Formats: sequence, C-alpha cells, structure tokens
Amino acid sequence: QVRLVESGGGLVQAGGSLRLSCQASGRNFATSGMGWFRQAPGKGREVVSVFDWLGGEYYLDSVKGRFTISRDKLKNTVDLQMNSLKPEDTAVYYCGAGTGALRVDGQHRAPNYWGQGTQVPVSS
Repeated sequence: QVRLVESGGGLVQAGGSLRLSCQASGRNFATSGMGWFRQAPGKGREVVSVFDWLGGEYYLDSVKGRFTISRDKLKNTVDLQMNSLKPEDTAVYYCGAGTGALRVDGQHRAPNYWGQGTQVPVSS
C-alpha cells in the first residue's frame, strides 16, 4: 500500500520560512514524479512545484525565487523549502506522486497518490 506522509507545516509569520517534507512508502518513486500542491480556502488545488519528465523543476509563478523543491531518490522523499512566506501562501499543502512524470512537455499530469495534507497558515 502506497503512503505519502507530509510533515513540517505550521503557523508562520509573513517573511518566515518553513520546510515541508514528504516520505513515500510502499513504492519507490525514484524514476517517476513527485511534487507539491496546495489548496487555499475556497479555491481549487494548484501545482506549487514538481519535477518534470526530464528532471527539471517547475514552479508556480508566484513562488519562483522563494520556494525550492528537492528530492532524495534513495530515501524516497521530496522536500519543499519555503522562504519569504506571504499571507497568500496560506493553504493546505499536499505531496503528490505519480506512476509517471507529473509534468511532460509543459503539461501537468495528476498524481496517482496523495498525502493527507499539512496546513500552512501565514500570518500578516
């Protein structure tokens, strides 16, 4: 059974930093996609950052220069370092993983597996 478990969320002040971590188990995702998504109150889920099919990094425009995604293929983990957080970053953050790449030729693909989500409230 595949499980994705996020950690590292919590209340933070604007301008602060957080590091989210996601541990996958039940399947090794070293050759397929992993990434981070978020859902703000009253809004749909959006892609924050994923690795594309060539191993490159995609970032949502609003987080470019502030967030950094990283992964450890041996440990089956993916992290998201979030700096200079803004109130508009407030959301539930989800780890997602796929049986294939999560972004191919500029197109996103939905993950096959999701974590339970971790809340990141950013106070002004």
